[in-house]
Amino acid sequence: MPDTPASFEVKGCEVRYYGPHRAISGRVTGVVRVLVEQSFMGNLSRYHLDLKVKADVGAVSTAEVRTALLAHAARQLNRLKARHTEKMAIAAE
Repeated sequence: MPDTPASFEVKGCEVRYYGPHRAISGRVTGVVRVLVEQSFMGNLSRYHLDLKVKADVGAVSTAEVRTALLAHAARQLNRLKARHTEKMAIAAE
């Protein structure tokens, strides 16, 4: 872990399951499980996040569906990481 006041690292991810959307043709929905390691104020936490993901891919191969779902999870994680690694304000003394 880097020696920063707050860090947020993705240690692994996997597509848990996916399937066609019930109402929208061409859309695939699923769940991606992500292992996160977070350091905040000296405390180290490791936990899993189950992210609901979707992709409008139509009729493509399994590998392309998995790639699209992982890309959607990556976008969600980038937004989450941006919120959790902002610099904390330090009070003037």
